[in-house]
Amino acid sequence: MIHNKDNPMPRFSVLDLSPITEGSDATQSFKNTLNLAQHVERLGYKRYWLAEHHGMPGIASAATSVLVGHVAAGTSTIRVGAGGIMLPNHSPLVIAEQFGTLESLFPGRIDLGLGRAPGSDQITAHALRRNLASDSDAFPQDVMELIDYFSAEPQGHVQAVPGTGLNVPIWILGSSLFGAQLAAALGLPYAFASHFAPAQMLQAIEIYRNTFRPSQQLAKPHVMLGFNVFAADTDEEAHLIASSMQQAFINLRSGRPTKLPPPIAGFLNHIGGAERAMLNQVLSCSAIGSEQKILDEIKAFIAKTEADELMITSQIFDHAARLKSYEITAGVYDRL
Repeated sequence: MIHNKDNPMPRFSVLDLSPITEGSDATQSFKNTLNLAQHVERLGYKRYWLAEHHGMPGIASAATSVLVGHVAAGTSTIRVGAGGIMLPNHSPLVIAEQFGTLESLFPGRIDLGLGRAPGSDQITAHALRRNLASDSDAFPQDVMELIDYFSAEPQGHVQAVPGTGLNVPIWILGSSLFGAQLAAALGLPYAFASHFAPAQMLQAIEIYRNTFRPSQQLAKPHVMLGFNVFAADTDEEAHLIASSMQQAFINLRSGRPTKLPPPIAGFLNHIGGAERAMLNQVLSCSAIGSEQKILDEIKAFIAKTEADELMITSQIFDHAARLKSYEITAGVYDRL
């Protein structure tokens, strides 16, 4: 269990894409999501975030705010939020009302992470939007508008009810330097998607920390980093359960997204050099192995990045193995 009383190490949180596995459906995914949330709450993780993706056969968390409400209703202490809402898909007022509603239902437990990507392909992105002219270029203005809806004295003529005057912490998510600059300028906490797009991680952290301007929400920079963990009793078993995510990534990058496939023993031996190089690059912020290996990898990652918080994601086919992975990771936290 994660005990944080005297532990100066970054807190651990959870990112869940509510994976739909081969042979299963969204109904089962949502049962698994709630079960995992209750499990990690008992283990002492700080937050449980769900991500907005659309048109993806293997990801069930499209209606993110609905699922946030479901998880918050089935838990009692863990913070629950969006990691994130892809703001170009939505009117800022609608998101303010949705998260104002969530904060009113579950006071002091709701987070709102915002991203500027569509979380889908271009055709799906167009299908999502009422105004096809809206795009990521409007993202900073949309974020400012959303912040205003939550303020005690909104500057605009429109009120978010519920929303006005509620304390819903807003985070900026990103996988490039743009999000780092925006989070720093607005004085907001910053979450970097290093679990699948690590290329600009260190540069983004440096920009964010060096240019951060304190705000009403945040006095000093706060960096959360995505990190993949596949933990099991043995290294061999951990590499086996990691192969589902590896297959899914290759399928996605090849333009054929699929449900999360069952693991394949020795999977890395069955793929070509180009595919292996791609996996090494996109999944470089990962730890695969037994508890000691996970401990060593996480310790090195924290030393390199000085992260304030780690967002642990574990896309594992077998639900019991996924629960076990988060349990082992909680044990790693206490050893840190």
